[in-house]
Amino acid sequence: MAVDAVIFDWGGTLTPWHTIDAAEMWASVCAPHFPAADVVALAGALHAAESQLWRLSAQAYRSATMAAVFELAGVAATADLLASYVRAWEPHTYTDPDVPDLLRHLRERGIRIGVLSNTMWPRSWHEDVFRRDGVLELIDGAVYTSEIDWTKPHPEAFRAAMTAIGVSEPSSCVFVGDRPFDDVHGAQQAGLRAVLVPNSDVPRFASAVPDAVISKLAELRPLLASW
Repeated sequence: MAVDAVIFDWGGTLTPWHTIDAAEMWASVCAPHFPAADVVALAGALHAAESQLWRLSAQAYRSATMAAVFELAGVAATADLLASYVRAWEPHTYTDPDVPDLLRHLRERGIRIGVLSNTMWPRSWHEDVFRRDGVLELIDGAVYTSEIDWTKPHPEAFRAAMTAIGVSEPSSCVFVGDRPFDDVHGAQQAGLRAVLVPNSDVPRFASAVPDAVISKLAELRPLLASW
């Protein structure tokens, strides 16, 4: 069947893969805002809360938000603290250089473009990233799991992404992601074809057999043409 839509994962797919020490990240975020004697404990509480909510996502496919992280940690999410968090993450959010040309090519072919990201971030943060990198207007619809009940690999997350871009037939959709379980297994269970962009740090899932594997996003163009 012809490809009517391509839905992309965000982190590690539309953005290059980065290995991040989350505990160190939280410490750097907290340091300017709290007494030095309190930073270790507060950063540790935020890291522990975030990790707990990601485990819930992995085990029960339930979503969470940044507000839930701060509430669970017992830390007030002030505007200044959130701004420091966003600044700390900024170097890891830049869109892959292949993306603008790829998305324009898909649009020229009449292929709908979507994003489905397992994320605790609000929509506005993601849209700020895409706007900064000049690709926001190339995306037809996006689903951030911070806004819905489920995370990938739950089928409802993929259905929500299809609805967001106005597509109803799963077999005409291709999902592109870097995670064998969340992205490949999840997409295929929902009836989509799945393309893997592998990263060595992402856990393997033996039962996930992608419909195709690409080493970089630019390789998606000839692959879709062959389909």
